[in-house]
Order: sequence, then C-alpha cells, then structure tokens
Amino acid sequence: MKRPQGFDQPAAPEPARPAAVRTRGPRRTTKPGSSTAGRATDARPAPGRTPGSPAASDQTSTEPIVLPAPGARRVAPVWPLRRPTETVDSPAIQGITRPDAAPGLPATPAATPPADAPLTPAGARRKFRAARRARKLYEREEVRRFTWRSRRRRTIWLVSLGIIAALGGFVLIGAYSPLMALKTIEVVGADRVPSAEVQAALGEQLGTPLPLVDFSKVKKELSRFTLIRSYVTESRPPGTLVVRIVEREPIGAVVTPAGFDLVDAAGVVIQSGTERPAGYATITARSGAGSTGFQAAAAVIMALPDGIRGQLDTVTAATKDDVTLTLVGGARVVWGSAEKSEYKAVVLAALVVSHPVGSVGEYDVSSPDSAVLR
Repeated sequence: MKRPQGFDQPAAPEPARPAAVRTRGPRRTTKPGSSTAGRATDARPAPGRTPGSPAASDQTSTEPIVLPAPGARRVAPVWPLRRPTETVDSPAIQGITRPDAAPGLPATPAATPPADAPLTPAGARRKFRAARRARKLYEREEVRRFTWRSRRRRTIWLVSLGIIAALGGFVLIGAYSPLMALKTIEVVGADRVPSAEVQAALGEQLGTPLPLVDFSKVKKELSRFTLIRSYVTESRPPGTLVVRIVEREPIGAVVTPAGFDLVDAAGVVIQSGTERPAGYATITARSGAGSTGFQAAAAVIMALPDGIRGQLDTVTAATKDDVTLTLVGGARVVWGSAEKSEYKAVVLAALVVSHPVGSVGEYDVSSPDSAVLR
C-alpha cells in the first residue's frame, strides 16, 4: 500500500506522562523545503485519530515543563509595596498643612499622594497615628454613649453630697458662731404673768447660740409660774428667742379657811385672797378641787355661754350627776350630769330669753329634750 505524499516516517510514540504535567507545546512550522511548508500543526491529534497513527505528523512535538525539585523554595517576584487606598473620616487628619509654609501666608493643605504611589515609612506612620486618633475618638464617644446613665447617677450623688455637706457646714457655723448667739428674749401672751419675770428667769440662756439653747432648763424655769398652762418657743435668727405663753383661765373661786382661791378647770390655784374675786362664781364641791364633783362643775361652767356665765352666782356639785347652778337674782338651774352640756347650755339660753330670770324660779334642763320651768 502506498503512503500518502508529504508525510514522513512517523516518530516513535513518547512514553505517557501524568495528566498534571502534560501540556500543549508551542506550534511549530515545518522547514521551507518540506511538503508541508506554511502549514501549522498541533500537538493534539485530529479528531478520530489516535497518537501514533500514520496520519499524525512526525514534525510536531511538545516541550517538557521542568518541575521544581521536591523541597525547593519558590521565590515570588518582588513588586513595589503599595497600600490600598482608604478613606479615614476623622477630623484629626483633615486640614493637615505643610510644616514648611512661610509665616504670614495662608495655610496650604497637604498634597494627597496618588493612589498608586508607594507607601513610605513616614506616610505609614502618619496614617497609623491618624487612624489611632480616630479610633480613640470613636471609642470615647461609644463609652460616653453607653455610660450616660451611670454618669447621671454619679452627678446626682455628687450634687446630693454637696448639698448635705453645705447644710452640715451651715449648721456647724450656726452652732458655734457668735453671730447666732441669743441676744433677745421676747414673751408673747402674758397677761397675769409679768413678762419681765419670765425674761429674768430665762436670762441664763443669753449669749448661747440658738441651736445650743437648753430647752430643758427653759421648761424648768417656766414651770415655776403656776399661771402658765402651756408655752411654745420659737427661734428667730440671728439672736431672738420668742416664748408664746398660754395662761390658765380661771373659772371660779373655791372657799377655803383663809378666804377664796381662784382656780382653773384643773383646780390649779391662780391667786388667793380673803375676798371673793369679782365676776367669778363660787364652786362648792364635797371633796375639794380634785374630786369628780368639782370636775363635773368645771365642765358645766366651761360649756356655758358668756351671757349666762356672767349671771352665775354659785355652782354646787355633791356628785358628778348632781350639778346645780344658782343665777344672780335667785333663780335655780337643775343641770344634772355633765353629759350633753353643750346641748343643755343652748336650751338654757333659749329658756332665759323666753322666760327671763325673776319670772321663773327654776329651770330644769337635766333632760334637755323636755325642759321644765317651775
């Protein structure tokens, strides 16, 4: 069988190589004198043909790739060190001016290096410092944002402690400063009790700072005055002490071997004398001023209106349920017990208006709903 023209003897097939290192070699052209001049061949076999077949050209070959030996170190190409372009939105790196600008000339913002310029050590340090400042500023703002509650509580505590300290200092200054010393004692409400005697009794407290006035001594001195039923003290800075006195109110006179004692509702003797005090009724109790009969009589006198109390002559109380009044003019009032004294007083006042004293000998209001005239 005759071979086709233009093909030489096929080359011996090469041993098989691993798929990872087999590659396509560069295209080659045949020599000018060959029958296949000007025709490029490929190392890959034509479709439907296998390597080593008569149709494969013996002028095509592949160049082997030299693999590095196991354990050999691969050297990467050295390229200029560049830094990716980044934008730092921080006020700390804005408005950077040239340090060599002449004084008196407007500041010129620093030139921004091109994005593809290599990063120098000085530029890297500047960017690092700017980024660090921006980071610190961001962290500070975050800390302030997350700690505002604690800072508010701390402020409230500090303000409260400051106010307490200021008040404490003011109290200490007021307690030990001579500016707050007691200089004047003012007595208010004294009628029967002489004001001068009260001021003289409290004279030991003069010169003492108002916060340090000994009120136990004030009470002891005022308790000597039997006419004082109660009192209230009031401090008026810088140096005045006001004593408001409530005197005992006499309700009648009690007959004694020495004469008459003017007493109040508690039986305390306000004054004594040989003559009966004018304007006050005589109280007669079986067991004296401390008995239950005297207490009932005192309660009845306190419940009477001023118009009837001025017409009262004597009050007799054998027991607490047997109180009898005698009016000026001889009229007798049967009162009974001290219960419902306010109601009985209203009924008696109405009876006296409708039936004046002198026209009636006796007013019986022991049962105020059914009063009896005799």
